[in-house]
Amino acid sequence: MTLVKFNPMRDLVDFEREFSRMFNALENRFGISRSKEDDEYENAVWMPLTDIYEDKDKYTLKLDLPGIKKDDVKISYVDGRLSISGERTQESEHKDSKCHRIERSFGKYYRSFNLPEHIQSDKINAEFKDGQLTIIVPKAEEAKPKEIEIKVK
Repeated sequence: MTLVKFNPMRDLVDFEREFSRMFNALENRFGISRSKEDDEYENAVWMPLTDIYEDKDKYTLKLDLPGIKKDDVKISYVDGRLSISGERTQESEHKDSKCHRIERSFGKYYRSFNLPEHIQSDKINAEFKDGQLTIIVPKAEEAKPKEIEIKVK
């Protein structure tokens, strides 16, 4: 019996990937070059789940990356786009046991976010602890809300 890995998001990601390939083929035909990020996205098998928070001083992104080592996570920021990529390898199968279900995703992952213009890109900070990647993106002074005092006469 063949073991089928169940991933309900895979069909949706595959559908989006096929559309991207179709448009990339058109771009290549007309001489528009592709970026390395496009290749990483197309080769990705899964995307880490992410929570995004905003307060008056910063944006906080929390990504779930269980079973991944800190050294296997690549983070980059280019032209307003924050990208996270890497790969989770599958554990070796045990010869003396049967596997009834595999729901965790393995293989390459990729996730990117378009950040607002008014941030302090040189102060982006990332911390990896207990399988969770936390990225802090500080806002620039012009993006922070300002209170204006109203004087009563």
